[in-house]
Amino acid sequence: MIDFFKHIFHRLTLFLIYANISKDFSLYQKNVNIFQKDRGEKMLKFTKMEGLGNDYIYVDGIHQKVDMTPELITRISDRHFGIGSDGMIVILPSQKYDFFMRMFNRDGSEGKMCGNGIRCFAKFVYDHHLTDQTYLEIETLAGVKRVWLHVENGTVQSVKVDMGQPSLNTQDIPCLFNKEQMVDEPLNINHHIYRCTAVSMGNPHVVTYVDQLDFEIEKIGPYFEKNEMFPESVNTEFVQVIDRQHLKMRVWERGSGETMACGTGACAVMYASYVNGLCDSQVDVELLGGILNIQYQDGHIFMEGPARTVFEGIMNEEDFKNV
Repeated sequence: MIDFFKHIFHRLTLFLIYANISKDFSLYQKNVNIFQKDRGEKMLKFTKMEGLGNDYIYVDGIHQKVDMTPELITRISDRHFGIGSDGMIVILPSQKYDFFMRMFNRDGSEGKMCGNGIRCFAKFVYDHHLTDQTYLEIETLAGVKRVWLHVENGTVQSVKVDMGQPSLNTQDIPCLFNKEQMVDEPLNINHHIYRCTAVSMGNPHVVTYVDQLDFEIEKIGPYFEKNEMFPESVNTEFVQVIDRQHLKMRVWERGSGETMACGTGACAVMYASYVNGLCDSQVDVELLGGILNIQYQDGHIFMEGPARTVFEGIMNEEDFKNV
């Protein structure tokens, strides 16, 4: 088994070295056959990207067939025996809009939307010449998202996203609370009472406020995530209010655990804080991975932040199916 894992690491190392050497991804694609053997291997090109440390494996599903099984996603997301990521995002065609985004968590479960993910998604399609437009409409399971790309020297540096209309309606979240909204309501989590506000950003969030963020989130987060109040589980944001223009947060994401950043979570934090009278309509939300600028305008949440390519490579799917 050890030799088998060494085999996987050896292959990935060769692929990633080549990806770093080749600055022109089109040239990189033309030379994929360098790493293929005549035994029917299925080679999959991928790009590792991150938005404030929230990293995903991005795969072009337009020009190659992508296996989106939970088993493969879990294995390639593993940070010790795989590529390492918070999950996988697949670029697909849309019948009505520019592109369709599917995103999967580290445990292989499919999510509806990822704010950091969609910024990197937009960078991917532009930098890899799948579009030359700097305004895109991207279809997600949480609805259509409008994005604006800030381009410098031919590459995308930052992306602004219309994250849509937030909802406090418990049916939208979904949340089994006995009122139409859960705003600053007490919630019993593992025999401790937290004041909570539940928000839907197309995916479920529950926001609670703390005096400081230095605590063992791994001992608390799972109890929120799997609480029976949230039948589809929930993303949980722990927030420290610095002032009316500055919020700090940590996030426990359903299916992934703590991550460096969560774009929809930052939007939920801003809106929950706004309706609770704790912040203005435009704030900087500071996460472990950096800062997002979040604005509430005309009933919509707008998020702006960076997107970065980490590396590109090729993997043999068969290597991971047998782990």
